[in-house]
Amino acid sequence: MEFAYTRHQTPRGSMPDAEVGNKLYLIKNVGEMRLTYQIKMLAYIAQSQGKKVVVQLPKQAVVHPSLREFVRNSGGLVKVERAS
Repeated sequence: MEFAYTRHQTPRGSMPDAEVGNKLYLIKNVGEMRLTYQIKMLAYIAQSQGKKVVVQLPKQAVVHPSLREFVRNSGGLVKVERAS
């Protein structure tokens, strides 16, 4: 994945909810999950550190098409998991 910024944009920080091995976990308890700046930032951090991002959602949560497309285009960098 390539991350590009305009000359006025500055990346901000983001922290995962958990880090286990080579995975950064973002745990959300929502009804619908869209692609957010936090997910993009964690993907950037994961790529630079050679890790992966796991977005953990409840079973009933809807994944917005923007997030679904980002996951599909991430080349395995980002994954959506359902909590058990």
